[in-house]
Amino acid sequence: MTRSASRAAPKRLTIVLAQWCPHCVPLSVKNGKRFARDLGIPLRILDIDRKGQVRDADRIVREHGDNAPDYLIPQVFLEWSDGSVQHLLTGFSEQVPRTARAWEDLFASDWLKGVRAEARS
Repeated sequence: MTRSASRAAPKRLTIVLAQWCPHCVPLSVKNGKRFARDLGIPLRILDIDRKGQVRDADRIVREHGDNAPDYLIPQVFLEWSDGSVQHLLTGFSEQVPRTARAWEDLFASDWLKGVRAEARS
């Protein structure tokens, strides 16, 4: 999850999900809101079952995420002010606590601490 040092700033957090997925709702929505709030950026949710959102969801996963014909959800992306997109997390098909642990690891990461520090400066 490393990122080269640049002056780009976090711009938006995007979560690709489905409303029926227990790894997504409420787990990833709740954590996504927290993440976005911590960085002072908007949260965009793309639901793979909504006609107006599936094309954007498929595109961001195809171009920046863990793509497969039937890709795993949720997938979480941090969009940067320089136009780059960083894939942060893919949910696990195992039990929900495994995806919850991935969120916990993300929140505890030194990488995120650095991003927070940059966002404040």
